[in-house]
Amino acid sequence: MNQINTQAVILRRTDYGEADRILTLLTPDYGKLSLIAKGVRRIKSKLAGGIELFSISDISFIRGRGEVGTLISTRLIKHYGTIVSDVNRTMLGYDLIKQLHKATEDEPEAEYFELIQEAFAALDDPTIDLQLVRVWFLMQLLRIDGHTPNLQTDTNGGKLAADKQYTFSFEDMSFAERPDAAYGADQIKFLRVGFAGNRPVVMQKITGLDELLSATIPLVQTMAQTYLRL
Repeated sequence: MNQINTQAVILRRTDYGEADRILTLLTPDYGKLSLIAKGVRRIKSKLAGGIELFSISDISFIRGRGEVGTLISTRLIKHYGTIVSDVNRTMLGYDLIKQLHKATEDEPEAEYFELIQEAFAALDDPTIDLQLVRVWFLMQLLRIDGHTPNLQTDTNGGKLAADKQYTFSFEDMSFAERPDAAYGADQIKFLRVGFAGNRPVVMQKITGLDELLSATIPLVQTMAQTYLRL
């Protein structure tokens, strides 16, 4: 069989037999793959070093007759070691991987692979707020899946105004004017920056970040629960 080469991120590892593992990997070229890594749990395994969590690796594999192929070789490209040195960053990293796994089909587009790389880079940077990484990641999942909210006009088609307050309609995925509502110009601008695909390192510089996160995290989480079932 032909050997296939690509890059990959580990989404899930399941022990199999005495020394093997079944791996679920995300790749930019072949979507999600299920591969068996034979003998990987043995001390001298040549595969083990290239399939660490929170890493980007070069892999070679062959397709199987069924759903599970065989991992042939691995080479570590980048390991985001700061993530695993902090328990909170590690736990959030696990959460993001699980969310990505749940939100993607068998052959997701390459943009999801780029997303997890950006997420690892943000988690690896101790200057970036973890809550920012969390909400940013959900924004990108929504955006890639085609569920970006309308951040330009209200539910009646009028342009969103800087001097008005709004509530949010999850059915319409847009804001509706209401004088006593919680969302104003600052929150809407923050959402625009996030849903435009700006990286966390850029968003970290936004003035009043803590208050903006407190106001927008519940909103974005509800969007993800509604449209991505996360």
